[in-house]
Amino acid sequence: MAANSADEILQGSFGKGLDGVLGLQVVEAGPDKMVATMEITPSHHQPFGIVHGGVYCAIGESIASMSAYLWLQDTGIGGTAVGVNNNTDFIRSVGAGTVTATSTPIHRGRRQQLWAVDMVDQDGTLLAKTQVRLQNIEIK
Repeated sequence: MAANSADEILQGSFGKGLDGVLGLQVVEAGPDKMVATMEITPSHHQPFGIVHGGVYCAIGESIASMSAYLWLQDTGIGGTAVGVNNNTDFIRSVGAGTVTATSTPIHRGRRQQLWAVDMVDQDGTLLAKTQVRLQNIEIK
């Protein structure tokens, strides 16, 4: 798959599906790191006025999956990656502001990948930390 194809596929997916519903915006994308932001709105809240934990899980899964995909294309392995485990720790509650998520690889292999995603507020305070294990699969 050509380098442009990976970029085109990701560009075509930005703002669609759950990422679009959440308002997740990718601001930096590469095979070794991805950064995305999201403005917190009341639609992200659980009943007590703070961000629902599932929002952090979804952000982590999205960013890790896109990062894993870009790495597969960059290395020439090809295919895509799908999440097989998502473990998210909720560190600090917030009800407003901007969340910035940054992915970093822990392990990248021919069959599986493991990525960490840290989510911070506008002051850099850690809000949640996700670890996603992904299975590399062929695209058919």
